[in-house]
Amino acid sequence: MDKSHQLPSPSSIEQPVPYWRLSAFYFCFFGLLGALHPYWSLFLQSKGFSAADIGLLLAIPMATKIISPNLWGWLADHTGKRLLIIRLGAFLSCLCFLGIFIDQSFSTIALVMVGYSFFWNAILPQHEVITISYLEKKPETYSRIRLWGSIGFILFVLSNGVWFDSGDIGTLPVIGFVILLGILLSSLFVPNPTFKQHAKPAEKFASAVKQPAVIAFLLAGLLMQISHGVYYGFFSIYMESFGYSRTGIGAIWSVGVFAEVVLFVLMHRLLLRFGVRFIMLGCLALATVRWLLIGYFTDQLIILITAQTFHAFTFGAFHAAAIECVRRLFEPGHQGKAQALYSACCFGAGGAIGSYSGGLIWEVSPLMAFNYASLMSLIAFAVVWLWLKDKKLQH
Repeated sequence: MDKSHQLPSPSSIEQPVPYWRLSAFYFCFFGLLGALHPYWSLFLQSKGFSAADIGLLLAIPMATKIISPNLWGWLADHTGKRLLIIRLGAFLSCLCFLGIFIDQSFSTIALVMVGYSFFWNAILPQHEVITISYLEKKPETYSRIRLWGSIGFILFVLSNGVWFDSGDIGTLPVIGFVILLGILLSSLFVPNPTFKQHAKPAEKFASAVKQPAVIAFLLAGLLMQISHGVYYGFFSIYMESFGYSRTGIGAIWSVGVFAEVVLFVLMHRLLLRFGVRFIMLGCLALATVRWLLIGYFTDQLIILITAQTFHAFTFGAFHAAAIECVRRLFEPGHQGKAQALYSACCFGAGGAIGSYSGGLIWEVSPLMAFNYASLMSLIAFAVVWLWLKDKKLQH
């Protein structure tokens, strides 16, 4: 592995890893996704919004990722105040989210989602940089900390499913706000690592982005997230149309994330054994199959559960491999911007396109929307196979 492409690292005296404090942040951050992702579309549907309206509203947080992480990433790299940016972003996202308790019309919800997501999307890329900076000696063990995000997701997706079968789904914004406060509080306990001073990067960031391997990586990630945009936006609505209860919907969502937890425990070994490119190819192949199984066999519980276990790879393994890809392809001085670019291009642009276009296609045919998701994964597979080739990605 090329040591020149490691993240900003602590001083020569190895710093102890604040495992539980880093993990608590991931627990709350992804716990919020577990609370909102499976049920936000059902909440919006309960307000009478159409599939196209829902797709547009779900696209907003993704769209702000195109600008927000890059702006805050640039600021973090130039000031070095990563923790301050995380805490400020968490506080302002809480403040903006309060607007949903004032009015729940389409325009107000849209404004709230623009405001809170602009700041909320700023914080994860910088926390990723801080986390991996503590893991200089064993960066592949990132997954052991990140798995607590999956545990948080499972806890909230299951508990919310049970609650919404007997309680009012209109309480979802209250639950979301409480977890946002948890993100803020957990950020206050994250310690600031001591970074070494690095030489000025030998290559300009724009030049690094123009590398064929970087372009292929970002394009594949964008296409993968387009396919997930359909899933995140409409899977719960699709399941409810087949008669699944909200408890059942939460349980089936959690199957995928539980499989992801198991994967994260083993991920460091998989990265060392198989390498980044091979893992990405496997994840994209499984995603292509997964969306077809969900689209055509949602009424077959065993097949549906099997498809959900693929989430361990289509999200968990792919994301862990992508983080490692960023670490290897960019110099230490560019890591904040690189993490932000990955988030903006893939989760931002990809997620926004997937949610919005998925909503439009959904109004024509839900099955067609899942076929569309599968096609995006297949094209991403071809991109990685043909163009994601760089010596820095070898074992």
